[in-house]
Amino acid sequence: MNIKKDKKGRFKIDFRCRGRRIIRVIGSSKREAEAVAAAIKTDIMRDPYSFGRKKAETMFEDHAREFLQLYSKENKRSWRRDENSLDHLAAFFKGKFLSEIKPEAIEKYRVQRKAAGVSPATINLELACLKTCLSKAVEWEKLDRNPAKAIKKYRLNNGRMRILTAEESRRLIAAASPALRPVLVVALNSGMRRGEILSLRWKDVDFVKGTLLIEDSKSGKSRRVPMNAPTFEALRGIARRPDAEFVFENLETRTHVLDVKTAFHGACRRAGITGVRFHDLRHTALTRMIESGADLVTVSQIAGHSTIQMTMRYVHPSEGTQRAAVEKLAEFFRETGNKAETVVLPRPVIDYKSRL
Repeated sequence: MNIKKDKKGRFKIDFRCRGRRIIRVIGSSKREAEAVAAAIKTDIMRDPYSFGRKKAETMFEDHAREFLQLYSKENKRSWRRDENSLDHLAAFFKGKFLSEIKPEAIEKYRVQRKAAGVSPATINLELACLKTCLSKAVEWEKLDRNPAKAIKKYRLNNGRMRILTAEESRRLIAAASPALRPVLVVALNSGMRRGEILSLRWKDVDFVKGTLLIEDSKSGKSRRVPMNAPTFEALRGIARRPDAEFVFENLETRTHVLDVKTAFHGACRRAGITGVRFHDLRHTALTRMIESGADLVTVSQIAGHSTIQMTMRYVHPSEGTQRAAVEKLAEFFRETGNKAETVVLPRPVIDYKSRL
């Protein structure tokens, strides 16, 4: 442990900890620097610098790679989302041991990502990934406690939902490339999620019964989705290799197409449609089912929702549907020959003497 004086006249304490160099600036008093150096030596014996820690130290980037391989890829269908999150997290926490990651540093990460223009929803996904990653570090006895446990996520406005009109749906399908067109038709006519559509296998397409089997859904349960005529014809029209496994196949990798973002945005641009995400096609399909009179339980089963409350998001009473609802009452009275009667309530009898 060395005490040095820099060019500005400040005394510094220079020492090494766990193979890393640590420099602490004290001030202009050498006596104060010597006292602090003595205190540090005493503190080292009490272990604040973790010299006596039995637990092996692990760099964050090393643990992140292990977390991705041992946990994410083995347990999550969305492991690619974790991979993307960990790339950003590892870049920020590069060179730090797990024990050096504190809540303050995590807050700084959140602020930096927001300043870079990253959406709150994406930042929340990255913080959720970090929280799980560090929880596994605790579980695997690499860390004593999770510093991300108390970090709060951004509050999101989940009310955004873009519903395409029938005309917009037709324009979008017409503007799509031949490869994208059947994907859009299935999305708008089944309410299936993008991942469920793109990973669809031919063995799960039953043209006899007219159903699509989804084995690996978001809820973890398999379900069957009925095919209507547009979906049936769209899938029938796909050129299929004899040994093809996936309906929407990547001819280079022989696996399914992973994303259609570029093609979808191109179709939207050509169709003159703005503010639409692919997931809005699912919103559109489920909303139209409900507006057409399908009951919530049926729509919930088709959508693969775990609760009816999730399906309720797609119920959008407009002025037209509200007016239609009260008109049904008028129709009911006309059919039964009954008329609404005005009920006259008796006037209350007031005892003025009792008030005197």
